[in-house]
Amino acid sequence: MIALVVLTCVFILIAVRRIGRFRLQIWQVMSGGAVAVILAGEIAPLSALLSINMDVMLFLFAMFVVGQAMEESGYLSHVSYRIFRRARTPGALLVAIVFVMGAFSALLMNDTIAIIGTPVVLSFARRAGVRPQLLLMALAFSVTIGSVASPIGNPQNLLVAISGQVANPFVTFGRYLALPTLLSLLAALVVLRVAYRREFRALRVVQNDEPFRDAGLARLCRLSVTVLIGMLAVKVVLVFADVGFDFRLTYIALGAASPLLLFSRRRMDIVKRVDWTTLLFFAAMFVLMESVWESGYIQPAIIDSRLDVTSPGVVIALSVLASQVISNVPLTALYVPMLLGFDAPAASYMALAAGATIAGTFTILGAASNVIIIQNAEKRSGETLSFMEFIRAGLPLTLVCVGVYWLFLVPG
Repeated sequence: MIALVVLTCVFILIAVRRIGRFRLQIWQVMSGGAVAVILAGEIAPLSALLSINMDVMLFLFAMFVVGQAMEESGYLSHVSYRIFRRARTPGALLVAIVFVMGAFSALLMNDTIAIIGTPVVLSFARRAGVRPQLLLMALAFSVTIGSVASPIGNPQNLLVAISGQVANPFVTFGRYLALPTLLSLLAALVVLRVAYRREFRALRVVQNDEPFRDAGLARLCRLSVTVLIGMLAVKVVLVFADVGFDFRLTYIALGAASPLLLFSRRRMDIVKRVDWTTLLFFAAMFVLMESVWESGYIQPAIIDSRLDVTSPGVVIALSVLASQVISNVPLTALYVPMLLGFDAPAASYMALAAGATIAGTFTILGAASNVIIIQNAEKRSGETLSFMEFIRAGLPLTLVCVGVYWLFLVPG
Protein backbone atom coordinates (compact mmCIF):
# COMPACT_ATOMS: atom_id res chain seq x y z
CA MET A 1 0.00 0.00 0.00
CA ILE A 2 2.97 2.34 0.42
CA ALA A 3 3.14 3.08 -3.32
CA LEU A 4 -0.55 4.04 -3.40
CA VAL A 5 -0.12 6.25 -0.33
CA VAL A 6 2.83 8.00 -1.95
CA LEU A 7 0.83 8.46 -5.17
CA THR A 8 -2.02 9.98 -3.15
CA CYS A 9 0.40 12.35 -1.45
CA VAL A 10 1.82 13.33 -4.83
CA PHE A 11 -1.67 14.17 -6.10
CA ILE A 12 -2.39 16.26 -3.01
CA LEU A 13 0.91 18.15 -3.19
CA ILE A 14 0.46 18.85 -6.89
CA ALA A 15 -3.00 20.16 -6.05
CA VAL A 16 -1.86 22.53 -3.28
CA ARG A 17 1.69 23.14 -4.64
CA ARG A 18 2.80 24.52 -1.28
CA ILE A 19 4.29 23.35 2.03
CA GLY A 20 4.31 26.22 4.52
CA ARG A 21 6.12 29.10 2.86
CA PHE A 22 7.69 26.91 0.20
CA ARG A 23 6.08 26.74 -3.22
CA LEU A 24 6.61 23.42 -4.98
CA GLN A 25 6.96 22.73 -8.67
CA ILE A 26 5.41 19.67 -10.27
CA TRP A 27 8.76 18.07 -11.07
CA GLN A 28 9.89 18.44 -7.46
CA VAL A 29 6.76 16.71 -6.14
CA MET A 30 6.99 13.84 -8.62
CA SER A 31 10.73 13.42 -8.01
CA GLY A 32 10.09 13.29 -4.28
CA GLY A 33 7.48 10.58 -4.83
CA ALA A 34 9.90 8.50 -6.89
CA VAL A 35 12.63 8.81 -4.28
CA ALA A 36 10.14 7.86 -1.55
CA VAL A 37 9.07 4.57 -3.16
CA ILE A 38 12.70 3.62 -3.84
CA LEU A 39 13.77 4.35 -0.26
CA ALA A 40 10.73 2.46 1.06
CA GLY A 41 11.72 -0.60 -0.94
CA GLU A 42 8.53 -0.52 -3.04
CA ILE A 43 10.63 -0.78 -6.17
CA ALA A 44 14.21 -1.96 -6.58
CA PRO A 45 16.72 0.61 -7.92
CA LEU A 46 17.38 -1.50 -11.02
CA SER A 47 13.65 -1.91 -11.68
CA ALA A 48 13.25 1.84 -11.22
CA LEU A 49 15.96 2.50 -13.78
CA LEU A 50 14.50 0.00 -16.25
CA SER A 51 11.00 1.47 -15.81
CA ILE A 52 12.06 4.73 -17.43
CA ASN A 53 10.79 4.66 -21.01
CA MET A 54 13.78 5.84 -23.04
CA ASP A 55 11.69 6.17 -26.18
CA VAL A 56 9.59 8.82 -24.46
CA MET A 57 12.62 10.52 -22.92
CA LEU A 58 14.49 10.71 -26.23
CA PHE A 59 11.36 11.85 -28.08
CA LEU A 60 10.81 14.69 -25.62
CA PHE A 61 14.50 15.67 -25.59
CA ALA A 62 14.63 15.85 -29.38
CA MET A 63 11.41 17.85 -29.64
CA PHE A 64 12.58 20.20 -26.89
CA VAL A 65 15.70 20.83 -28.98
CA VAL A 66 13.57 21.65 -32.03
CA GLY A 67 11.20 23.86 -30.03
CA GLN A 68 14.03 25.73 -28.31
CA ALA A 69 15.82 26.39 -31.59
CA MET A 70 12.60 27.56 -33.26
CA GLU A 71 11.99 30.03 -30.47
CA GLU A 72 15.57 31.36 -30.23
CA SER A 73 15.91 31.82 -34.00
CA GLY A 74 12.62 33.69 -34.35
CA TYR A 75 11.29 31.02 -36.72
CA LEU A 76 8.49 30.12 -34.30
CA SER A 77 7.29 33.73 -34.11
CA HIS A 78 7.37 33.98 -37.89
CA VAL A 79 5.34 30.80 -38.41
CA SER A 80 2.81 31.66 -35.69
CA TYR A 81 2.27 35.10 -37.24
CA ARG A 82 1.60 33.55 -40.64
CA ILE A 83 -0.95 31.16 -39.12
CA PHE A 84 -2.71 33.45 -36.62
CA ARG A 85 -2.33 36.90 -38.18
CA ARG A 86 -6.06 37.28 -38.89
CA ALA A 87 -7.00 36.77 -35.22
CA ARG A 88 -7.36 40.37 -34.06
CA THR A 89 -9.47 39.97 -30.90
CA PRO A 90 -9.14 37.69 -27.86
CA GLY A 91 -12.25 35.77 -28.96
CA ALA A 92 -10.94 35.22 -32.48
CA LEU A 93 -7.54 34.25 -31.10
CA LEU A 94 -9.13 31.66 -28.79
CA VAL A 95 -11.05 30.13 -31.70
CA ALA A 96 -7.89 29.98 -33.80
CA ILE A 97 -5.82 28.37 -31.05
CA VAL A 98 -8.43 25.72 -30.24
CA PHE A 99 -9.00 24.60 -33.82
CA VAL A 100 -5.55 25.15 -35.34
CA MET A 101 -3.67 23.51 -32.47
CA GLY A 102 -6.28 20.76 -32.34
CA ALA A 103 -5.80 20.02 -36.04
CA PHE A 104 -2.01 20.10 -35.75
CA SER A 105 -2.04 17.70 -32.80
CA ALA A 106 -3.91 15.14 -34.91
CA LEU A 107 -1.17 15.31 -37.53
CA LEU A 108 2.04 15.93 -35.58
CA MET A 109 1.20 14.30 -32.20
CA ASN A 110 -0.09 16.23 -29.20
CA ASP A 111 3.17 16.34 -27.20
CA THR A 112 4.95 17.93 -30.15
CA ILE A 113 2.37 20.71 -30.39
CA ALA A 114 2.44 21.16 -26.60
CA ILE A 115 6.18 21.78 -26.74
CA ILE A 116 6.07 24.14 -29.71
CA GLY A 117 2.79 25.82 -28.82
CA THR A 118 3.54 26.95 -25.26
CA PRO A 119 5.84 29.88 -26.14
CA VAL A 120 3.41 30.84 -28.92
CA VAL A 121 0.39 31.19 -26.64
CA LEU A 122 2.45 32.95 -23.96
CA SER A 123 3.45 35.52 -26.57
CA PHE A 124 -0.15 35.91 -27.73
CA ALA A 125 -1.37 36.39 -24.16
CA ARG A 126 1.14 39.19 -23.66
CA ARG A 127 0.08 40.91 -26.89
CA ALA A 128 -3.63 40.48 -26.20
CA GLY A 129 -3.40 41.70 -22.61
CA VAL A 130 -5.20 38.63 -21.25
CA ARG A 131 -4.23 36.23 -18.48
CA PRO A 132 -1.87 33.58 -19.88
CA GLN A 133 -3.91 30.90 -18.10
CA LEU A 134 -6.73 31.29 -20.63
CA LEU A 135 -4.54 30.50 -23.61
CA LEU A 136 -2.54 27.84 -21.75
CA MET A 137 -5.82 26.08 -20.96
CA ALA A 138 -6.89 26.48 -24.57
CA LEU A 139 -3.66 24.88 -25.74
CA ALA A 140 -3.93 22.03 -23.23
CA PHE A 141 -7.54 21.24 -24.14
CA SER A 142 -7.05 21.57 -27.89
CA VAL A 143 -3.97 19.32 -28.18
CA THR A 144 -5.67 16.69 -26.02
CA ILE A 145 -9.05 16.66 -27.76
CA GLY A 146 -7.74 17.24 -31.28
CA SER A 147 -5.42 14.24 -31.04
CA VAL A 148 -8.36 11.86 -30.43
CA ALA A 149 -9.41 11.78 -34.07
CA SER A 150 -6.18 10.40 -35.53
CA PRO A 151 -4.29 7.12 -35.06
CA ILE A 152 -1.07 9.15 -34.92
CA GLY A 153 -2.41 11.94 -32.69
CA ASN A 154 -0.93 10.50 -29.50
CA PRO A 155 0.94 7.37 -28.30
CA GLN A 156 -2.13 5.59 -26.94
CA ASN A 157 -4.00 5.99 -30.22
CA LEU A 158 -1.03 4.60 -32.11
CA LEU A 159 -0.97 1.64 -29.72
CA VAL A 160 -4.67 1.00 -30.35
CA ALA A 161 -4.20 1.29 -34.11
CA ILE A 162 -1.23 -1.07 -34.27
CA SER A 163 -2.04 -3.61 -31.54
CA GLY A 164 -5.82 -3.63 -31.72
CA GLN A 165 -8.04 -5.15 -34.37
CA VAL A 166 -8.56 -1.87 -36.20
CA ALA A 167 -8.97 -2.20 -39.95
CA ASN A 168 -7.97 0.85 -42.03
CA PRO A 169 -7.06 2.93 -38.94
CA PHE A 170 -7.33 6.39 -40.52
CA VAL A 171 -10.74 5.56 -41.97
CA THR A 172 -11.93 3.89 -38.76
CA PHE A 173 -10.73 6.68 -36.46
CA GLY A 174 -12.24 9.28 -38.77
CA ARG A 175 -15.59 7.50 -39.07
CA TYR A 176 -16.02 6.99 -35.32
CA LEU A 177 -14.19 9.95 -33.82
CA ALA A 178 -13.95 12.91 -36.23
CA LEU A 179 -17.39 14.40 -35.61
CA PRO A 180 -17.46 13.92 -31.82
CA THR A 181 -13.95 15.39 -31.67
CA LEU A 182 -15.11 18.47 -33.57
CA LEU A 183 -18.06 18.83 -31.19
CA SER A 184 -15.74 18.40 -28.21
CA LEU A 185 -13.47 21.18 -29.49
CA LEU A 186 -16.55 23.39 -29.74
CA ALA A 187 -17.40 22.42 -26.16
CA ALA A 188 -13.89 23.41 -25.07
CA LEU A 189 -14.39 26.79 -26.71
CA VAL A 190 -17.69 27.34 -24.86
CA VAL A 191 -16.29 26.21 -21.49
CA LEU A 192 -13.30 28.53 -21.82
CA ARG A 193 -15.50 31.47 -22.86
CA VAL A 194 -17.61 30.95 -19.73
CA ALA A 195 -14.75 30.21 -17.32
CA TYR A 196 -12.64 33.17 -18.49
CA ARG A 197 -15.37 35.57 -19.65
CA ARG A 198 -13.63 38.59 -18.09
CA GLU A 199 -10.63 38.10 -20.35
CA PHE A 200 -12.60 39.01 -23.47
CA ARG A 201 -12.88 42.70 -22.63
CA ALA A 202 -9.61 43.49 -24.38
CA LEU A 203 -10.18 45.27 -27.65
CA ARG A 204 -7.43 44.27 -30.05
CA VAL A 205 -4.61 41.78 -30.37
CA VAL A 206 -1.40 43.30 -31.71
CA GLN A 207 0.11 41.01 -34.37
CA ASN A 208 3.61 41.73 -35.65
CA ASP A 209 5.78 39.72 -38.02
CA GLU A 210 9.12 39.90 -36.26
CA PRO A 211 12.36 39.41 -38.22
CA PHE A 212 14.48 36.33 -37.67
CA ARG A 213 16.91 36.75 -34.79
CA ASP A 214 19.25 34.15 -36.28
CA ALA A 215 18.66 33.54 -39.99
CA GLY A 216 21.04 30.58 -40.16
CA LEU A 217 19.39 28.83 -37.24
CA ALA A 218 15.98 29.58 -38.73
CA ARG A 219 16.98 27.80 -41.94
CA LEU A 220 17.99 24.74 -39.92
CA CYS A 221 14.65 24.91 -38.09
CA ARG A 222 12.82 24.91 -41.40
CA LEU A 223 14.82 21.85 -42.41
CA SER A 224 13.98 20.18 -39.08
CA VAL A 225 10.24 20.77 -39.56
CA THR A 226 10.47 19.42 -43.11
CA VAL A 227 12.24 16.29 -41.85
CA LEU A 228 9.65 15.86 -39.11
CA ILE A 229 6.68 16.07 -41.47
CA GLY A 230 8.37 13.92 -44.11
CA MET A 231 9.31 11.15 -41.69
CA LEU A 232 5.82 11.14 -40.18
CA ALA A 233 4.35 10.73 -43.66
CA VAL A 234 6.70 7.82 -44.37
CA LYS A 235 5.79 6.23 -41.02
CA VAL A 236 2.10 6.42 -41.82
CA VAL A 237 2.66 4.72 -45.16
CA LEU A 238 4.87 1.99 -43.67
CA VAL A 239 2.62 1.22 -40.71
CA PHE A 240 -0.70 1.16 -42.44
CA ALA A 241 0.49 -0.42 -45.70
CA ASP A 242 1.48 -3.39 -43.52
CA VAL A 243 4.85 -3.87 -45.20
CA GLY A 244 6.40 -5.44 -42.10
CA PHE A 245 8.75 -2.53 -41.40
CA ASP A 246 8.33 0.48 -39.15
CA PHE A 247 10.39 3.03 -37.27
CA ARG A 248 9.59 4.56 -33.93
CA LEU A 249 8.42 8.07 -33.21
CA THR A 250 11.68 8.47 -31.28
CA TYR A 251 13.62 8.09 -34.51
CA ILE A 252 11.40 10.70 -36.17
CA ALA A 253 12.03 13.19 -33.36
CA LEU A 254 15.78 12.52 -33.38
CA GLY A 255 15.78 12.88 -37.17
CA ALA A 256 14.09 16.26 -36.83
CA ALA A 257 16.59 17.41 -34.20
CA SER A 258 19.64 16.11 -36.08
CA PRO A 259 20.15 19.16 -38.38
CA LEU A 260 20.30 21.35 -35.28
CA LEU A 261 22.52 19.05 -33.26
CA LEU A 262 24.88 18.34 -36.17
CA PHE A 263 25.16 21.65 -38.01
CA SER A 264 24.26 24.50 -35.67
CA ARG A 265 27.12 26.36 -34.02
CA ARG A 266 24.75 27.06 -31.13
CA ARG A 267 24.00 23.40 -30.44
CA MET A 268 25.46 23.42 -26.90
CA ASP A 269 23.59 26.57 -25.95
CA ILE A 270 20.33 25.02 -27.23
CA VAL A 271 20.93 21.79 -25.33
CA LYS A 272 21.67 23.70 -22.12
CA ARG A 273 18.33 25.51 -22.45
CA VAL A 274 16.32 22.33 -22.95
CA ASP A 275 13.61 21.89 -20.31
CA TRP A 276 15.52 19.36 -18.23
CA THR A 277 13.13 19.64 -15.28
CA THR A 278 10.28 18.30 -17.41
CA LEU A 279 12.45 15.38 -18.47
CA LEU A 280 13.19 14.73 -14.79
CA PHE A 281 9.45 14.81 -14.07
CA PHE A 282 8.80 12.10 -16.66
CA ALA A 283 11.63 9.90 -15.42
CA ALA A 284 10.26 10.18 -11.87
CA MET A 285 6.70 9.55 -13.08
CA PHE A 286 7.74 6.30 -14.76
CA VAL A 287 9.37 5.12 -11.53
CA LEU A 288 6.38 5.99 -9.34
CA MET A 289 3.80 4.52 -11.75
CA GLU A 290 5.83 1.32 -12.09
CA SER A 291 5.91 1.06 -8.32
CA VAL A 292 2.12 1.45 -8.18
CA TRP A 293 1.80 -1.15 -10.93
CA GLU A 294 4.03 -3.62 -9.10
CA SER A 295 1.92 -3.20 -5.97
CA GLY A 296 -0.72 -5.36 -7.67
CA TYR A 297 -3.69 -3.30 -6.47
CA ILE A 298 -4.62 -1.76 -9.82
CA GLN A 299 -4.99 -4.79 -12.09
CA PRO A 300 -7.65 -6.70 -10.08
CA ALA A 301 -9.73 -3.53 -9.75
CA ILE A 302 -10.12 -3.53 -13.53
CA ILE A 303 -9.87 -7.17 -14.57
CA ASP A 304 -11.97 -8.66 -11.74
CA SER A 305 -14.65 -6.04 -12.01
CA ARG A 306 -18.21 -7.22 -12.56
CA LEU A 307 -18.57 -4.64 -15.27
CA ASP A 308 -18.53 -5.56 -18.94
CA VAL A 309 -15.05 -4.22 -19.61
CA THR A 310 -15.57 -4.39 -23.39
CA SER A 311 -18.71 -2.24 -23.46
CA PRO A 312 -17.84 1.11 -25.10
CA GLY A 313 -19.54 3.02 -22.29
CA VAL A 314 -17.61 1.17 -19.60
CA VAL A 315 -14.38 1.50 -21.58
CA ILE A 316 -14.78 5.28 -21.77
CA ALA A 317 -15.58 5.66 -18.07
CA LEU A 318 -12.82 3.33 -16.85
CA SER A 319 -10.16 4.78 -19.12
CA VAL A 320 -10.93 8.37 -18.11
CA LEU A 321 -10.75 7.54 -14.40
CA ALA A 322 -7.89 5.01 -14.43
CA SER A 323 -5.71 7.26 -16.60
CA GLN A 324 -5.56 9.71 -13.70
CA VAL A 325 -3.78 7.03 -11.65
CA ILE A 326 -1.60 4.93 -13.94
CA SER A 327 -1.35 7.25 -16.96
CA ASN A 328 -3.09 6.69 -20.28
CA VAL A 329 -0.37 4.83 -22.20
CA PRO A 330 0.16 2.06 -19.59
CA LEU A 331 -3.61 1.79 -19.22
CA THR A 332 -4.02 1.37 -22.97
CA ALA A 333 -1.27 -1.27 -23.02
CA LEU A 334 -3.25 -3.19 -20.37
CA TYR A 335 -6.65 -2.72 -21.96
CA VAL A 336 -5.91 -3.66 -25.58
CA PRO A 337 -5.10 -7.34 -24.79
CA MET A 338 -8.37 -7.59 -22.84
CA LEU A 339 -10.33 -6.27 -25.80
CA LEU A 340 -8.51 -8.69 -28.08
CA GLY A 341 -9.28 -11.58 -25.75
CA PHE A 342 -12.99 -10.81 -25.76
CA ASP A 343 -13.07 -10.16 -29.53
CA ALA A 344 -14.43 -6.67 -28.88
CA PRO A 345 -15.94 -4.61 -31.72
CA ALA A 346 -14.21 -1.62 -33.31
CA ALA A 347 -16.35 0.76 -31.22
CA SER A 348 -14.66 -0.56 -28.04
CA TYR A 349 -11.20 0.24 -29.39
CA MET A 350 -12.37 3.70 -30.41
CA ALA A 351 -13.87 4.17 -26.94
CA LEU A 352 -10.50 3.28 -25.42
CA ALA A 353 -8.69 5.77 -27.67
CA ALA A 354 -11.20 8.48 -26.83
CA GLY A 355 -11.44 7.84 -23.08
CA ALA A 356 -7.72 7.43 -22.44
CA THR A 357 -7.08 10.66 -24.33
CA ILE A 358 -9.82 12.96 -23.03
CA ALA A 359 -8.69 11.95 -19.55
CA GLY A 360 -6.23 14.78 -20.14
CA THR A 361 -9.03 17.35 -19.91
CA PHE A 362 -9.87 16.26 -16.35
CA THR A 363 -6.70 16.86 -14.32
CA ILE A 364 -3.15 18.02 -14.93
CA LEU A 365 -1.82 14.46 -14.55
CA GLY A 366 -4.34 13.02 -17.01
CA ALA A 367 -2.06 13.76 -19.98
CA ALA A 368 1.67 14.21 -20.45
CA SER A 369 0.99 17.21 -22.69
CA ASN A 370 -0.54 19.09 -19.71
CA VAL A 371 2.64 18.68 -17.70
CA ILE A 372 4.78 19.72 -20.68
CA ILE A 373 2.74 22.92 -21.10
CA ILE A 374 2.80 23.84 -17.41
CA GLN A 375 6.48 23.09 -16.88
CA ASN A 376 7.37 24.95 -20.08
CA ALA A 377 5.30 27.98 -19.06
CA GLU A 378 6.82 28.10 -15.56
CA LYS A 379 10.30 27.95 -17.01
CA ARG A 380 9.73 30.64 -19.63
CA SER A 381 7.52 33.16 -17.88
CA GLY A 382 6.83 32.07 -14.31
CA GLU A 383 3.16 31.61 -15.24
CA THR A 384 1.43 28.40 -14.24
CA LEU A 385 -1.88 26.57 -14.01
CA SER A 386 -2.92 25.40 -10.58
CA PHE A 387 -4.47 21.99 -10.05
CA MET A 388 -7.79 23.52 -8.99
CA GLU A 389 -7.91 26.09 -11.80
CA PHE A 390 -7.41 23.28 -14.28
CA ILE A 391 -10.17 21.18 -12.73
CA ARG A 392 -12.64 24.08 -12.56
CA ALA A 393 -12.71 24.20 -16.35
CA GLY A 394 -11.57 20.62 -16.94
CA LEU A 395 -14.27 18.81 -14.96
CA PRO A 396 -17.28 20.24 -16.84
CA LEU A 397 -15.45 19.85 -20.13
CA THR A 398 -14.60 16.22 -19.38
CA LEU A 399 -18.23 15.49 -18.52
CA VAL A 400 -19.37 17.06 -21.78
CA CYS A 401 -16.74 15.19 -23.80
CA VAL A 402 -17.63 11.87 -22.17
CA GLY A 403 -21.26 12.55 -23.05
CA VAL A 404 -20.43 13.39 -26.65
CA TYR A 405 -18.25 10.33 -27.28
CA TRP A 406 -20.75 8.16 -25.38
CA LEU A 407 -23.50 9.37 -27.70
CA PHE A 408 -21.53 8.39 -30.79
CA LEU A 409 -19.92 5.16 -29.56
CA VAL A 410 -22.41 3.49 -27.22
CA PRO A 411 -25.09 1.61 -29.15
CA GLY A 412 -28.75 2.28 -28.44
